[in-house]
Amino acid sequence: MRVTADAERLVVVPREPPAFSAAPRVTFRERKKALFLAAGVALLVGVGLVAMLAGAYSISIADVGAVLAARLPGVDGSLTDPVHRTVVWEIRLPRILMGALVGMGLATAGAVYQGVFRNPLVEPFILGVSAGASFGASLAILLPALIPNLEVGAFAFALLAVAMVYFSSRTGGRNPIVGLILAGVIVNSLFQALVSILKYSSDDAALRAIVFWIMGGLYYSSWRDVAVLLPVMTLGIALMWGLSWRLNVLSMGDEEARTLGVNPERLKLVFILCATLMTAVAVSAVGIIAWVGLMMPHAARMLLGPDHRYVIPAAALMGATYLLVCDTLARTLTGTEIPISIVTSIVGAPYLFFLLRTRTRFAFSG
Repeated sequence: MRVTADAERLVVVPREPPAFSAAPRVTFRERKKALFLAAGVALLVGVGLVAMLAGAYSISIADVGAVLAARLPGVDGSLTDPVHRTVVWEIRLPRILMGALVGMGLATAGAVYQGVFRNPLVEPFILGVSAGASFGASLAILLPALIPNLEVGAFAFALLAVAMVYFSSRTGGRNPIVGLILAGVIVNSLFQALVSILKYSSDDAALRAIVFWIMGGLYYSSWRDVAVLLPVMTLGIALMWGLSWRLNVLSMGDEEARTLGVNPERLKLVFILCATLMTAVAVSAVGIIAWVGLMMPHAARMLLGPDHRYVIPAAALMGATYLLVCDTLARTLTGTEIPISIVTSIVGAPYLFFLLRTRTRFAFSG
């Protein structure tokens, strides 16, 4: 408004409203975070290209481009080298896509779990997913007549373990955080004991298969696996990212969330269910891969702050990149392939030690 002087009195004349409402201003910090996410996408693509070229069989960028171009409509694919087609399209590309999807899923699930539990030491396996999946896979290896499909067995028992944790910790219509964690420890111990019984009663070949599966790996990745993981991971990450602002509220505590009009129990169920589905699908497809769901949310939070609107996509991109790097190392460092969980653990343990020693106050403040 403006004030004008009349001959006898002051007249207040309201200022006309603007013709249009101004768009919300994007701060420099938000622009910087967006650039970081764009750089993460570029880095992921670059690492994927390096992973496509690395391996026992040498192949050039031109050969990769020719094989991929031959898959376009109207292009004659018979002119490309059949060996190149097999290496690029049937072996390496499905494996790279699987590694990226699994890394994204585990890192996103880890960020969600850490936000729900308000604890940076939480990982996607806290509620018994890994132990339940290990038991289901071991049972399928020992008793194929009972469970003919290993992936289905691992997935079913992973969900069973989480259901046991969720319902056993429910008290008075609520799931307290401490109850969920304690129930997760109990269910983990139970299924680990059952896996030990199966190991003890199995022969050498079955024991080797069980141990090999538990250590995780992308050895048998195929387009069928990609077709299963792609919709689950895409929808799961999109949903978690869309609800990221609610996860920010939930991270403040149950009482604070209620005062802001948010139902914490309903939100916990949605987040836990979605994160569990992503983790169970990933584990059933490639086995147990440690550290990705614990490390990547930490790194994203250190770089971009505690806002889950940025933590979730950053963790997903970093998880995919990290897993592709570890998988490339696992299959190129020696003449035989190393289980990928060994590589992720060797790299992850020093990282967490560095985090605890140098960034403890920052990393554990949220």
